[in-house]
Amino acid sequence: MVGFANYLLRFYASEQPRAVLVGWDTIEAPTYRHRLLPDYQSGRAIDGELLEQLNDLPELVGACGFANAKAPGYEADDFLAAAVSAEERRGGTIIVASGDRDAFQLASDSTTIVQPVRAGELARIGPNEVRERYGVNPKQVPDFIALRGDPSDKLAGARGVGPKTAASLLRRHGTLEAVLAEGRFTAQAQQLLSYKSIATMDAGAPLPAMPDQTPTWQEGAVLARKWGLKQLADRLAALAAGVTR
Repeated sequence: MVGFANYLLRFYASEQPRAVLVGWDTIEAPTYRHRLLPDYQSGRAIDGELLEQLNDLPELVGACGFANAKAPGYEADDFLAAAVSAEERRGGTIIVASGDRDAFQLASDSTTIVQPVRAGELARIGPNEVRERYGVNPKQVPDFIALRGDPSDKLAGARGVGPKTAASLLRRHGTLEAVLAEGRFTAQAQQLLSYKSIATMDAGAPLPAMPDQTPTWQEGAVLARKWGLKQLADRLAALAAGVTR
């Protein structure tokens, strides 16, 4: 919990965003991805203490004046996609903080993905970095994942296809659908289309209102103190008083 809070505070201090939205999984509720692939993300064990913290953290986010997004049937990534879509429509710039490389599909001229690479160091991923790493454009990332596969999500990918072949096929044909239209992977076609759907973040996920926010650090400090997190409470109280710590 303290680690998450410290990251949130560092992120706010470095980026100074007009608004912050934190997306959450509803772990106990399946999504359309599970209907498409019953084994999706199977085998992931979540410690009971961590699960309890995940249920409490949205309260801390809200106490600090920021927004939460959580709803059955959606993953945290879906809310990120929805927020990016909404902010791009209003002409804003977006920083997406995510350790999930699926988020590379959101990179654009106005959206940057920030990922931790080692202690205290962050990588900033834009369209050029996606092309350098994957050999495809951001919008092609779901197609790339479908072809290459993603063991962590139980996506097998196309038989005999690794990242270089997947990128080459997409540079030549543009989309997975176009690859399939050429007669490739006929026996796996429906499966690969399901993989693409699973890898695609749902920008239609429901969002709370996102007006400009003013952090309410003192409310966060009160909650942290109630939870017995003295150092975090002191840090939030210092921010409320305008003291940088």
